[in-house]
Amino acid sequence: MRSTSARSDAADRLHSAAIHLLRRVRRVDEESGLTAARLSALSVLVFGGPTTLGALARAEQVSAPTMSRLVSALERDGLVVREPHAEDGRAVVVAASAKGREILERGRERRISELAALLDGLESNELETLAEAARIIERVSSLPPSARSAYAGSTAERRWSGLSDDSTGSGGTSG
Repeated sequence: MRSTSARSDAADRLHSAAIHLLRRVRRVDEESGLTAARLSALSVLVFGGPTTLGALARAEQVSAPTMSRLVSALERDGLVVREPHAEDGRAVVVAASAKGREILERGRERRISELAALLDGLESNELETLAEAARIIERVSSLPPSARSAYAGSTAERRWSGLSDDSTGSGGTSG
């Protein structure tokens, strides 16, 4: 097992690198005409699928009223639709519209192109190292919180598993 200081050093460097890299590639997001918060919520819906307002708020780590305002703005722009919940008449499910999906997918393509341009000058062994690092990051980030300290690959959950919502509590927001 690696020392705590080695883990802390790796975590510190990864945190800093991830922030700088994200800042660099998200500059192209301005072309979408949407705020970062709207893009983020739309991303959850495009890549995670339809969900309730409450589950979307939890995924984005914002309050239900804040998410309700974001979704209303996205709905006004024709980027999402609200549909009745199949099992709970008080709740609504929010889904990305075709227009919302298209905007998000074009934005993802721009980000990937920007990132690929940053990688242009790397040697093939460096690209292989980055690919392996990405696999490790994907594996670590998919672990449930209880398994993060002691790796348990067989219990890894998919990224958006928390979005399945039983529509009780705050998930029953309607609008």
